Amino acid sequence: MADIDWNAPWLADWRAVGEPIAQRVGAGCPQSQALSDVGLAPVGFVPQADLPEGQAYEDFIYARGQVPTREGLHDFFNALCWMHFPLAKKRLNQLQAAEIARAGVGQVRGPVRDAATVFDENALLIQAPDVVWDALTAHRWQDAMVACRAHWAHVRLWTFGHAALEKLVQPYKSITVHLWRVPHAVDAAGLDACLAQDLTTEKLATKPFSPLPVLGVPGWWAPNEAPDFYDDVGVFRPRRLRTKLEKPYAIQEIGPAA
Repeated sequence: MADIDWNAPWLADWRAVGEPIAQRVGAGCPQSQALSDVGLAPVGFVPQADLPEGQAYEDFIYARGQVPTREGLHDFFNALCWMHFPLAKKRLNQLQAAEIARAGVGQVRGPVRDAATVFDENALLIQAPDVVWDALTAHRWQDAMVACRAHWAHVRLWTFGHAALEKLVQPYKSITVHLWRVPHAVDAAGLDACLAQDLTTEKLATKPFSPLPVLGVPGWWAPNEAPDFYDDVGVFRPRRLRTKLEKPYAIQEIGPAA
């Protein structure tokens, strides 16, 4: 917890709630207790040991209204996301539980559970002008980040994915998130409800994400002030079209969310 930089721009919306909880955990309070005591989430947080052996993590949450919680940053940020986006997190859990009830737990997650997990772990919500969005989705990084840099004054970002936030505690250039576009008409107050409606099995199955090396966001990391920052093709990769024979990436089933 001591490594979290609460002044980081990606934590601007999370600091007021998260920093006091982190301080309690850092002082020795069990993480599940410190998170539950706040009372801001529609679920409780219980020690990981409360998850029965053999029961799927998402199914337990759906059935009990409790989130098995390990000590550490990953589950800490997951809990904060429950507090900031309760409707969207509940919707993701409902989708996961419904797919488990329909198809069981296999060696890999199906397309809906796969996409729901990508969103849950790695989504960055973005509201952006078309000129920026089009350049980002085409992987025209110089256009998106340099030529259109002034347009970023009109871009709104909300962090969501807790695995991405865990990585950002120790920032490195190649950390990549999955962008999910938010309609222009949606404001911060209506964002959670909009997400809950937008997260459908049909939409998730199409995997409407666009990757972004997140430390390229203007204003989020000092090194990206240099235009050649975006010339690193090992990080800012050109767009590659998937062939018809290629299958979408499938996340292996590994039990509790990792």
